[in-house]
Amino acid sequence: MPSDTLAPPASTPTGYRALLRTGQFAALFTSFALTVAANALAGLALGTLVGRRTGSPFLTAVSMYGATFATVLGALTLMSVADGRRPRRTLLVLHGVALAGTAAQAVPGLPLVGRFGVLVVLGFVQSLGTATRMGLLAAAVPAAGYAPARSLMNIASGGLTVLGTAGGAALLQQLDPQRVLAVAAGLSALSLLVVAVGVRERPIGPVRRPGLRSTWATHALLFADPGRRALLLNLWVPNGLVVGCEALFVPFAADRAGVLLAAVSAGMMCGDLVVGRLVPAGLRRRLAFPLRLLLAVPFLLFALRPPTAVLVAAVFAAGAGFAATLPLQEQLLALTPGRVRGQVQGVESAGRTTWQGVGAALAGGLAQLLGTGTAITVLAALSVAVTVLSRPAVARAGRGAAESVS
Repeated sequence: MPSDTLAPPASTPTGYRALLRTGQFAALFTSFALTVAANALAGLALGTLVGRRTGSPFLTAVSMYGATFATVLGALTLMSVADGRRPRRTLLVLHGVALAGTAAQAVPGLPLVGRFGVLVVLGFVQSLGTATRMGLLAAAVPAAGYAPARSLMNIASGGLTVLGTAGGAALLQQLDPQRVLAVAAGLSALSLLVVAVGVRERPIGPVRRPGLRSTWATHALLFADPGRRALLLNLWVPNGLVVGCEALFVPFAADRAGVLLAAVSAGMMCGDLVVGRLVPAGLRRRLAFPLRLLLAVPFLLFALRPPTAVLVAAVFAAGAGFAATLPLQEQLLALTPGRVRGQVQGVESAGRTTWQGVGAALAGGLAQLLGTGTAITVLAALSVAVTVLSRPAVARAGRGAAESVS
């Protein structure tokens, strides 16, 4: 299927510095970074507040991560708003709703039912906001700059999540959770301001009425193509199963869980930097399969319970394997018509987030039956199996993507 892109000419510089000197990308990136930091602060503060009030580990976990599960609601209903004629206005409205929701969480005495209701709304607008931002991104950077742009955003996301969580922990030593939530609302307000000042209106698709019918029509188009189905499968399932492995770090070895999680995050940032910035596009496509194997194979070592140093090295390498998403996202973009790129990227992001939740739930169930080490090994083996069995379909999709670009 032809890819009617609105991106700038391919000759535009695509290095990190060159991208950040592009006003449109710089504004989208800055707004995204502020949003990530705000979400990290808000999640920790809300989890602390709910934990202190209820003493329930389950409700605490849901309050911290429940918004991610609500992203699928946006994917199933109004994702088509991402490809409208006024994506900037849409993004401003969604940022405004997110700001109002975060500010509402800062209100003292808000009932728990109200807080969880706000979480659902925040997850819903988060999925639509991601889709709209990615649609604007695909239109603002050249095709050759898409992977470096996503790489830079991934690095910022990982780094700011760690810094936001650490900063939130420090703030909670001095302030009550409601005031930390107010700080998060302030960051959300800055993000909204950056979009208002720095992002231009850039129509992505033809005039059409967004809504449930339009969303499902595009979903039908998306999943009708075997190449896009194969790419989505590989963007969702292997990653989700490996996130399930990570979810078992605490029960596997509580005293080493922090080190293991940090090693995965460091590996992810290094992988995104190398694959997104230093590896040429052609080689990046060829590395997609070995990177997907690297994502899961090191977790097979958990069955042997090796020394901590070996496990740290293994999960660092596995974290680098997450960079396989970059070439797969490039291929998905190349196989997607320009008029629905925002929605398709939103579906990809929402599905990946949902599968991470599925992987964590599956990991917990398997650990109850088999023990943590065995459960991690089983999930890793399943991830490898999906990658290997779907390789022919992904290879065909890659050839189709290369033909659409040429």
